[in-house]
Amino acid sequence: MPLSNAVSFVHRATLHSYLFPAPLFFPLATSSGQISDLGSLHNTIQCDISRNPNTNPPLDPSSPQQNSPVLQNPLRPASLLRKAYFAGCEVLRTEADFYELAMAYLSRCAEMNVRYTEPFFDIQAHTRRGVSANAVLDGYLRAQRDAVTMYGVRSQWILCFLRDESVEEGLAAYREARPWAGGSVEGWKGLFHAVGLASNAYERPPMLFEVGFQLARNDALHVTMHCDFGQKDTLEHVRQAVFEVCGGLGAERIDHGLDAWREEGLWRGLVERGIGLTLCPHAYHRRTETEVLFPMIRGLLEAGVKLCVNSDDPTLMHDVWIDGNLQKVYSYCGFGKREMVQLVRNAVDMSWAGDDVKKALYLELDGVDVLE
Repeated sequence: MPLSNAVSFVHRATLHSYLFPAPLFFPLATSSGQISDLGSLHNTIQCDISRNPNTNPPLDPSSPQQNSPVLQNPLRPASLLRKAYFAGCEVLRTEADFYELAMAYLSRCAEMNVRYTEPFFDIQAHTRRGVSANAVLDGYLRAQRDAVTMYGVRSQWILCFLRDESVEEGLAAYREARPWAGGSVEGWKGLFHAVGLASNAYERPPMLFEVGFQLARNDALHVTMHCDFGQKDTLEHVRQAVFEVCGGLGAERIDHGLDAWREEGLWRGLVERGIGLTLCPHAYHRRTETEVLFPMIRGLLEAGVKLCVNSDDPTLMHDVWIDGNLQKVYSYCGFGKREMVQLVRNAVDMSWAGDDVKKALYLELDGVDVLE
């Protein structure tokens, strides 16, 4: 199978392609699923949902401002990016709204040949608005099941604690969502098989949520967490994620975590503990020079750190989805076909898909022509 037709397998973040010129383009995606639920809320979808007579969206989806790049100060506690992100919540009210959002995302996955995705989501941003947790969870669960038959896209979702909310609220959200978990939860519905830590990391280190991570591990769920690139105290956050959380076992994956390259003890810890990084290059490229960013990514890979490429809230970040992120590392890291396929293989390795799903993905990867 030629690389130009290679399949996109797994996906960590959000969707809609923006293609960069290069001698070769391939829609070849990665593992994990850092789509945040609202990061895939396209303006047209937001407009359709907002036609619900019970919904008054705070943003005008037709405004040119909604299509302009949203930039953020990486050290500012309340960034414009997050304000825009959570403002999108207001149009989501009913189970049908969350189903429509998820199906639009999963349909876009299918268009890009993504076979498997692990989307991030939370319920806290919705329940604090008076939306029932059942509406969120049942909408996503119905979409998870329908997407398999309608699009051939499988997914395992990741329930996030919002780190800029109180720990107590996060724990309450976990307990409320627990019946929709997988793992060893009795009577589980199987929507999510992992917990994550997302939102504003400013002075909110991972260890604050250790009780939540332990609850998840006791339910046989996986654990990942954001260590955002270029943030205040990011090296300390990575250190905690590698060496302290989960009773000292460390996280199973780290989302972002690119700053580990700046400290040898951290990237060596990633290698020795087998902790992978889910990277979103375009999110960093918005505010990092090309000649600084992409040598870091290449350096980590050559040092033996397992990493994969994903996308991050693309509708808030110039509409760059998984294919655009892969195109960037292909163009700017100087990777060849073999290295690009390895990134996808890493994604499958790092994913929490079932053995049958992984076996099928590996078989497809084995058929990709990597000769230059």
